[in-house]
Amino acid sequence: MRLRSLLASILLFVSVSAFGADVDGKWTGTVSTPNGDFPVNYTFKAEDTKLTGSMLDPQGSAIPIADGKIDGNNISFSITLDFGQGPFKLTYKGAVSADQIKLSGDAGGQAFEFVVKKAQ
Repeated sequence: MRLRSLLASILLFVSVSAFGADVDGKWTGTVSTPNGDFPVNYTFKAEDTKLTGSMLDPQGSAIPIADGKIDGNNISFSITLDFGQGPFKLTYKGAVSADQIKLSGDAGGQAFEFVVKKAQ
C-alpha cells in the first residue's frame, strides 16, 4: 500500500512537471531601450510543445510569432519585422511562472531582457 502511494505521488509530480506553467493568454510589459521605454503585448497559445501567438506592433497590428517551442516552463520564439529595408528577426527565450514571463531577446547581436505579466 505504501509503495502504491509513493508511485502515485511520483506519477502526479511527473505529469504536473511535464505540462509546465500556463502560458496561454495575453501578456504585457515594457522594454527599456536607449530611445526610451516601449510597451510590448503578446498573445500566446500552447499546443503541446508548440507555442503559437502574436505580438502587437506599435500601431496595434498583430505580428505572428514563429519557431515557437515549449519545454516545461521554458519558451522560445522569434518575430520578424520589416521596416521597409528588409526583414529583421528578433529571437526570444523565456521562463514562465504563474503571473510573469522573464524574457531575454536578441536583436541583431544586441541582447536585452524584460518581464511581461499576465494581463487581467
